[in-house]
Amino acid sequence: MDMRRKKQLLEEYKNRRPEMGVISYRCIATNESFLGISKDTKADFNSTSAKLDGNYHPNKRLLELWNHYGMKGFELSVMKVLKYENPADDHTAELEALREQCLAQDKQARRIWK
Repeated sequence: MDMRRKKQLLEEYKNRRPEMGVISYRCIATNESFLGISKDTKADFNSTSAKLDGNYHPNKRLLELWNHYGMKGFELSVMKVLKYENPADDHTAELEALREQCLAQDKQARRIWK
């Protein structure tokens, strides 16, 4: 790959605008929800699901449900999407505020990461 193409791809990656928001893993059988903040929802769904499939996720209750019901026993969704301007800015506080709103709306929901 030539250097110009490499620089172009790197610049495109730096300027991409991934979907940020609050992700949810909801167990259909028990109606338990696990909410997390995400700076890239697609990547975080893949990462979290891989950890669950690999049986090494730190949230023991989520892992227990996943092992019992499998991926088909869960509804994965983006609860809220964060609108933002600059992808390079740190949006952690805004994402945490969105998650708190979701947790307040669903008293049975809990955080994916403790």
